[in-house]
Amino acid sequence: DYNKDKSDLIGNMKVEKFGKRNTAQTGGDGSTVDSTARGVAGTVGAVGSTLAATAASAAAVTSAAASNAPAVTPDPSPSTTHSAFKLKPISSVVSLRDQAYVMLKQAIADADIYGSRELIRLDERLLSEQLGVSRTPVREAMTLLEQEGFLRTVPRRGIYIQRKSRREVVQMIQMWAALESMAARLATLHATHEHISAIRHLFDSFLDSAPSEHLDEYSETNIAFHQTIFDLANSPVLSDTMNNIFAHVRSIRKATMIQSDRAEKSIVEHMRIIEAIETRDTELAEQLVRNHSLDLAEYVENHCDFLD
Repeated sequence: DYNKDKSDLIGNMKVEKFGKRNTAQTGGDGSTVDSTARGVAGTVGAVGSTLAATAASAAAVTSAAASNAPAVTPDPSPSTTHSAFKLKPISSVVSLRDQAYVMLKQAIADADIYGSRELIRLDERLLSEQLGVSRTPVREAMTLLEQEGFLRTVPRRGIYIQRKSRREVVQMIQMWAALESMAARLATLHATHEHISAIRHLFDSFLDSAPSEHLDEYSETNIAFHQTIFDLANSPVLSDTMNNIFAHVRSIRKATMIQSDRAEKSIVEHMRIIEAIETRDTELAEQLVRNHSLDLAEYVENHCDFLD
């Protein structure tokens, strides 16, 4: 009995001691938990105050930057701001920059770069409005086009479509002659009869009257003819290389078409080129296409004073 009473007494003492230690840790009524919660709330409040102060600071910096922005200086040089591009709003499936790049590059190719001595200035704000996007993707696209030589930035004046000197234009046409003659060669080897016959029908509307009677329409058909030869070659590498000089060559072809009797001479040469491709005469087609462009290069070098 003594041993049993001793065991019970020791057991009760352990339980009482454990209960006091546990009560001391928790505060009995949960005061320690409440204290911890109050600490967390205080920390969250401090973080919120810091974020608010940071936002206020950022707003102050933005305001200061805006107040120090330089004023836009009017462009004193003789130029025209090109706002007549026919552009459509772009979607968000492909990156906005890439879509803006494609559309602006096509618009530059369609522009009459050498139709006047005045430089063509691009307005970033108007372009962004026409495309339905912010200025950022437009600015990024224009940066790419400038790197490729289509645009140039004049400090404190703006961004202009790049015009080439007479020497540069001649060299571009010579390069075009090499590319297009190879395209004609490949066309005789790989193009289908259906595709070749389509190129002849480009000139159906000009067979009963002289091209000089409707130069604008013939000029566009002339450009389509040369582009189609590249299409018949079915060579993406050739086409991509051609696109880098297309805008300038296209504009020069259009500017020179109205001079002398070049329109009448042009359609005769085109018919001979088509016949050579239709008969799969590889060497003749290549030679005719090359000489056709080299004749243009010689004409530009001797007569196009407006490029100086």
